[in-house]
Amino acid sequence: MNAQRQDTMMPVDVTTVGPGNGHPVVQPPVLGGPENTDYYLLNDLLTDEQQALRQKVRDFMDHEVTPIINPYWERAEFPHELVPKLAQLGIAGFQIPGYGSPGMSNVTAGVVIMELARGDLSMSTFMGVHSALAMMSIALLGSEEQKERFLPQMARLEKIGAFGLTEPAHGTDVVKLETTAHRDGDSYVLNGHKRWIGNATFADYVIIWARGDDGHVGGYVVEKGSPGFEAEVITGKTALRCVQNAQISLTDVRVPAQNRLANVNTFRDTEKVLLASRFCVAWEAIGAAIAGYETALAYAKQRKQFGVPLAAFQLVQYRLARMLADITDMVCMQYRLSQLMDEGKYSMPRVALAKMHYTERASAILSDARDMLGGNGILLDYHVARHLCDIEAIDTYEGTDTVQALIVGRDITGYNAFVPMAPNGHH
Repeated sequence: MNAQRQDTMMPVDVTTVGPGNGHPVVQPPVLGGPENTDYYLLNDLLTDEQQALRQKVRDFMDHEVTPIINPYWERAEFPHELVPKLAQLGIAGFQIPGYGSPGMSNVTAGVVIMELARGDLSMSTFMGVHSALAMMSIALLGSEEQKERFLPQMARLEKIGAFGLTEPAHGTDVVKLETTAHRDGDSYVLNGHKRWIGNATFADYVIIWARGDDGHVGGYVVEKGSPGFEAEVITGKTALRCVQNAQISLTDVRVPAQNRLANVNTFRDTEKVLLASRFCVAWEAIGAAIAGYETALAYAKQRKQFGVPLAAFQLVQYRLARMLADITDMVCMQYRLSQLMDEGKYSMPRVALAKMHYTERASAILSDARDMLGGNGILLDYHVARHLCDIEAIDTYEGTDTVQALIVGRDITGYNAFVPMAPNGHH
């Protein structure tokens, strides 16, 4: 989006060869730059500090993450070597004020998340789980003592967080979660299973959501090494392969009473965290879309067919223009939503509308970008294939587009269409 900054673009290695089967005419990596993305000069609305932070994150992703991420993605391994370098950016915790976190505005956090996702969706998801889910749970729902105890080390990325809500049998209807927390003296005893929990195989603190003796849902900070806690990595994924999603088994896991989040009373409290996280995921989709567009544009200018660059063909220009229109639409819409969040004028339906719209358009943009790169589009070297696979997970987690649509539909019509009615009138 930044129309002014071209000096930090990574160089594109282009090798021109004569006729025949020589080296690729466009050598990987093809990394597009920001000079043609910010068509409406939205970057000018950011402060100097916001622009500098955004460029700092973009540079980090271009220089530290992109050159090494593909082998990790292919092996389905998490790049632990990047965590200390991420810590130096000072962005963990995003909008959380104090306790070592940067206390960003929602606008600032948004552009930071967007730049993380533009570089790699696995890394942005790692930071999102840690900051927008685990840390935010403690920041919004913990006591002052709990915030002081957990957040500073998490802000420095010395301790990593995870968020255990989804269960094997409960995704969309997770409000019906079955994991239990039974009070026993000065502890709670947790039993149950969780699934798709990012970071859980190596996290120091896992926020486990469980139903207490009173039937209400509470949040419990389970610390690494707790007996009875087992996290088994889910293998065979075709999206977010670097993210270590786990199936968690909780067998009589004893959690100190002081680790129960003090200000959680019902599942409604959990939704406060989900709203904040869903907002971040919407920004992720925009970042992935920008990555696809920038790379497709750079490739089209360099790749020649029939003696002219792809960019000179009418159909290619049409597709690029449609990509740019979608990205401009998304960024304008999300910038306004971020302002509303900062003003306290937010709601779950407004955030749901954004997440629904952006993930669908990002998927279409990345699919178009892959097609425009031809055979190179399926190679990890050109990065679009990784983003295209990863956006499938972004589309699903934090609620599918169908779920988001029903949240919006309920708000605008007044009818709850979540639970279908059987012909006999029963659910």
